[in-house]
Amino acid sequence: MAPFAMTSTAPTVSAPSFDLSTWSAQHLQRVEQALEQWIDPHAPANLGQAMRYAVLGAGKRLRPLLVLAACEAVGGPLAQALRAACAVELIHAYSLVHDDMPCMDNDVLRRGKPTVHVQFGQAQALLAGDALQALAFELLVPDDAALPASVQVQWCRLLAAAAGSQGMAGGQAIDLASVGQPLSEAQLRHMHRLKTGALLQCSVDMGAACGTVDAAARAALSQYGSALGLAFQVVDDILDVTQDSATLGKTAGKDAASDKPTYVSLLGLEQAMAYAQALRAQAHAALQASALPDTRALAALADMVVGRSH
Repeated sequence: MAPFAMTSTAPTVSAPSFDLSTWSAQHLQRVEQALEQWIDPHAPANLGQAMRYAVLGAGKRLRPLLVLAACEAVGGPLAQALRAACAVELIHAYSLVHDDMPCMDNDVLRRGKPTVHVQFGQAQALLAGDALQALAFELLVPDDAALPASVQVQWCRLLAAAAGSQGMAGGQAIDLASVGQPLSEAQLRHMHRLKTGALLQCSVDMGAACGTVDAAARAALSQYGSALGLAFQVVDDILDVTQDSATLGKTAGKDAASDKPTYVSLLGLEQAMAYAQALRAQAHAALQASALPDTRALAALADMVVGRSH
């Protein structure tokens, strides 16, 4: 298929001078170094290698970038936020490991390479996902007096809620139960807000918890995260029918082949694209409502999510 990318028509908050590539590269270097350090390669029976295979060297790292961008927006300490950034990425990685297994999506390609269960076997993949989830929460509660206990508690509460039955896991359960079933737009939106949106919104909320801003600003940032989280999934639905597997780094056309409800199947391609742009505009409006002095990184990340081609 021909490459596809959505053009942007909504007004933008990000200043033209802001260079997302440079900003991202600086932060991603720190994220990669931290993940490399914190995922132990010497876990028993090759478990560490399966964990590292699942996480290191690939992926958009959108969730860590959202944590760090939100932390910057509220004037929080980036050194502390790095733990939250890595924790949320570990939760995302564990979810992909389990999602790809034969008992769920049964996929063989992820991030341009064989999935973890293909490479290491199903039992090891299950354990690697479990261990990544546990490590995520371990990172959030270091024996470090420099990180206030109140922040640790907020982080754990936010991440547990986003990953649990009223978040990512609940959304995945709805997804599995909805194969071949017609869903209304409201039902589809609810599923995606849980399955995909909850962890993206949580990333913003965890970053915002690093600083001291008023409740209105925190709420506006959370609204931004909600709009961006749903936009990400809408664009994923679009790319599943407009891109090939080599571009996506995962099996293209899988949703249609599995008879899963998507925004494209429900609304059609053009309306799904328009909805993604509307959600982008909502994200920008929320940033403006926050009245924070510098939300350029968050604004640019919203533009990237909707304008991406993979």
